[in-house]
Amino acid sequence: MRGAALPPAVRLSRQADALAAAGDAAGAEPLYARALAADPMLAGTHNNHGNVLRALGRLDKAAAAYRAAVAHGLDEGMAHYNLGSVLRQAERHAEADDAFRQSLALRPDHAEAWNNHANLLRDLDRFGPAAQAYRRALALRPDWADAHDNLGAVLYLLHEQGAEGEAAALARLWRRDHPGNPLACHIGAAIAGEQAASRAPDGYVRQTFDLFANEFDRKLAELDYCAPALLAGLLADEAPGAILDVLDAGCGTGLCAASLRPRARRLVGVDLSDGMLEHARARGLYDELHAAELVGFLAARPGAFDLVMAADVFCYFGVLDEAFAAAHAALRPGGRLAFTVEELGPDDGRPHRVATHGRYAHAEAYVRAALAAAGLELRRCDHDRLRFESGEPVGGLVVLAERPVS
Repeated sequence: MRGAALPPAVRLSRQADALAAAGDAAGAEPLYARALAADPMLAGTHNNHGNVLRALGRLDKAAAAYRAAVAHGLDEGMAHYNLGSVLRQAERHAEADDAFRQSLALRPDHAEAWNNHANLLRDLDRFGPAAQAYRRALALRPDWADAHDNLGAVLYLLHEQGAEGEAAALARLWRRDHPGNPLACHIGAAIAGEQAASRAPDGYVRQTFDLFANEFDRKLAELDYCAPALLAGLLADEAPGAILDVLDAGCGTGLCAASLRPRARRLVGVDLSDGMLEHARARGLYDELHAAELVGFLAARPGAFDLVMAADVFCYFGVLDEAFAAAHAALRPGGRLAFTVEELGPDDGRPHRVATHGRYAHAEAYVRAALAAAGLELRRCDHDRLRFESGEPVGGLVVLAERPVS
């Protein structure tokens, strides 16, 4: 016996579901509207209609659809979560806060709702409550990289807001609860004011830049990041016209590649982050790209390069001795190391210091001494602005050193 035919409204709704699942929000939306005109009691259809309206950027109508889903019986956590998400996107903050709270009251085990409610609280500069909500998300999903990144970012903002004690206490809890997470270990120590490692852990660098890769170039443009241009100018002054075997160390998305390619017989890039290397590869300017830890990569290639460029790479090292020694080994006699570091003022009294954002700054005297200890001769050490951070200029050293010929 054949089953009874589906009601027209249900049939239209299922057709719309298929289009929505295929990514055709524009095709699905009028079918959902027709289904609801035929039967406005279909709560799930209201919710799905809200999803495609949100995808089409019709945020107020999406919010109305989610409210209709709740009103017609879909009074469960996901519907309120969807409503909160679209209201946050529409910058209707108070309504979004109410929706997220209702979602979490109905479904307190929903990690995504805790994370997105925290995002809303962060939008409102309520950094302490946001940090607590991120902690709740991570209690449910301990290995969620995005939530760890979000927690580190909001603790930094809380510290910058002037609540250093609260930020430090929360950072210590983060480290305690997630001792194996590289962001918790490194950023947590920096914000808590605890003893930092001699360099940022490879896992921290890899995770940070994999998460950052898709927006890296845009973010650095907003910060007026100029380290690649400063190093390009330094090389133009000191080595005009030379054709070299070049290593772009910590190449990232390849921001230095355009200035290096004209002077490179062979241009090699190395970075820990596969996400960053994917963007570097798309530029089509490198002869080789390698996913590897820098010091080991350099040490394994004795005498391979005439130039090693490291734009904002050594800011992830506190102690520079091993990195400089590896660079010396990888350079041919007469080869040069060009790099930037953030400058630590002489009044601090320390050779290097890790800041709450996780990067190290270095004293000029320490940089000079570390280069000499590695057998590299300093040719230039300029002082310049590398970028802006929280609206303030970040001063740095723009350095050129050479492996002596004899």
